Amino acid sequence: MSALSAKHINKYFYDPQKFQVLKDVSFEVNKGEFVAVVGKSGSGKSTLLYLLSTMDTDYEGEILINDAKVTGLSQNELARFRNEHIGFVFQFHYLLPEFTVLDNVMLPALKLNKKPKEEIEAKAMELLTLLDIKGHEHKQASKLSGGQQQRVAIVRALINDPAIIMGDEPTGNLDSKNTKVVFDIFRQLAKEQGQTIIAVTHDDEFAANCDRIIEFSDGSIIL
Repeated sequence: MSALSAKHINKYFYDPQKFQVLKDVSFEVNKGEFVAVVGKSGSGKSTLLYLLSTMDTDYEGEILINDAKVTGLSQNELARFRNEHIGFVFQFHYLLPEFTVLDNVMLPALKLNKKPKEEIEAKAMELLTLLDIKGHEHKQASKLSGGQQQRVAIVRALINDPAIIMGDEPTGNLDSKNTKVVFDIFRQLAKEQGQTIIAVTHDDEFAANCDRIIEFSDGSIIL
C-alpha cells in the first residue's frame, strides 16, 4: 500500500533566470519502506524533500500522502496536515534549548490537540523508553549530547504517529557511532513498527543499508 505518491513533479527556480530543478519526477513509497534519496549537491534531492513535506507548494504535478491529495491545499490546511501526518528529523535537531526533553517531545501533540495531556505524556515516555532516553526527560534539551538530542528529535517526530518520517541529512552532524545508532533506530521503526521513512543523505553506507535508494542527477531520478 502506498504511503506517498509523487506524480510528474516539475519545479522551477526563477532567480536569476528560469531554471528547472526537478524534471518530471514520479515515484511511490510503500508503507513501512525505508528509502534513501541520494545525489550530488544541487541534484534536486533536498528541493524534492521540501515539496514532499508540503513546505514548498510552488510546483507542477501531484503529491498524495496516505491517499490524500496534498497538492492545492491552503497553507493552514497544510500546516495541520504536516503536524498530524509528517514527522521531521533534520541535520540539526531544532530542539528548544530552554525546554525539557519531555516538553520538546510533547509540543507537536499538544499543538494538534487531539488527545488529553496525560495521554500525550504517557506516549512521550513510552517513546523515550523505546529510544533509550528515559531518565533524561526532565533535563533541559541543551544539556544532552548531540547524539541524545538527535534521538529526542526522532521521538518528537514520532509523537503524532505520522504516516511518514522525512529526514534531511538526519545523521549529518553525528559521529560514526551515533550515526549507526540513529540508523538502527530508523531500521527498527520501519521493520517493527511499520514506519515509513524517507531520508535525504550524503552518507553512502547509510543509503546502502536502506530498503531502496532513489538517486537524483540534474533533477531526474536515475535509479
